[in-house]
Amino acid sequence: MAASIAMLAIACSPSEKAKVPVDLAQKAKDLARTSIIADGHVDVPYRLNKKWDDVSLSTPDGDFDYIRAIAGGLNAPFMSIYIPAENETEAAREVADTLIGLVNRIVDDSPDKFAIPFSTDDVRQQFAAGLISLPMGLENGSPIGNDLEMVQYFHDRGVRYVTLTHSLSNQISDSSYDDNKQWDGLSEFGFELVKEMNRVGIMVDVSHVSDAAFRDVMEVAQAPVIASHSSARYFTPDWERNISDDMIKRVAESGGVVMINFGSAFVTREANEYTLSRRAAYDAYIEESEFEKNDELQAAFDDLYARDNGPYPYATLGETLDHFDHVVALVGIDHVGIGSDYEGVGDSLPDGLKDVSTYPNLIKGLLERDYSEDDVRKILGENLLRVWAEVEAFAEQQPM
Repeated sequence: MAASIAMLAIACSPSEKAKVPVDLAQKAKDLARTSIIADGHVDVPYRLNKKWDDVSLSTPDGDFDYIRAIAGGLNAPFMSIYIPAENETEAAREVADTLIGLVNRIVDDSPDKFAIPFSTDDVRQQFAAGLISLPMGLENGSPIGNDLEMVQYFHDRGVRYVTLTHSLSNQISDSSYDDNKQWDGLSEFGFELVKEMNRVGIMVDVSHVSDAAFRDVMEVAQAPVIASHSSARYFTPDWERNISDDMIKRVAESGGVVMINFGSAFVTREANEYTLSRRAAYDAYIEESEFEKNDELQAAFDDLYARDNGPYPYATLGETLDHFDHVVALVGIDHVGIGSDYEGVGDSLPDGLKDVSTYPNLIKGLLERDYSEDDVRKILGENLLRVWAEVEAFAEQQPM
């Protein structure tokens, strides 16, 4: 009898009881709600410059609005101040000021929902107050011209990183997209600009730059650098726009962070090859027809291309998560983040990550891959906030 009671006690002990299954979907929603999600690249201002939309409400267009951001837990998206590569200095500066003005308009129209942070402390205070922070990143340094004083100007306006170039070589840096490698890396002014950005406290962003320019940045930068919206080149071999394993290691050695782009062409080789082939066909069509490029013509051409070549091969959520795994395997959990490129990659977003309401899907996927809650919070925003704070701290130590 005593033996039977002992066996019953063992069977009913807490360590032997069946574990209650964890609802990972709910846990993901809770993590999204209680974490700072600092997405490194969201192209809302350029969308609004084409056609104003009140993003404080639900909008039928685009990937971002307040309602969807709240649903997804997004609370610190970097607003991309995107400057098309064709703009020369004066035109580029005008575009930059216009787009920064649009971000200010969002905040001025809805101060109960949005705010502009000038520091990481501001982000945390705004998060505590229930506001969505709208920090800014200047995508393409063309508006700076050859005037280092413009670094302070854009810092004063709320810009906290600068992507040195975009799709064409500019006065600062060669581009990963451009066959014209006029500087074989950075220009002489580019070297000085990186130093000035470190001095003022603006993060240096190596997304879009050529491999040679990346190497130059890493030689001169004294503060951590970021890749604000680049995925792992391991999955898209020979595509310079994504970041190689050696480059990921160099970013990590600087203390920086690689922020994964969600665009399918950044995620899988299949989507990348389809995208590049379609783009080449579209360019050839434009040259032959002598039409002007525009969004409507592009959409019509894409439909025709799909009829002849099959539908666009969207990446999956799992394939997107593979990029996070890859960076973590190379350099650890402290050097990876999110740079979705929402609003910037068109209709190419992976299944399960179609707009800013879907961050919980990403979080659930990370939890299913055994990332801890602390790991997830680092990926969502804490890694980027750490880098931003370290860049601020470096600047504070520099002589005026």
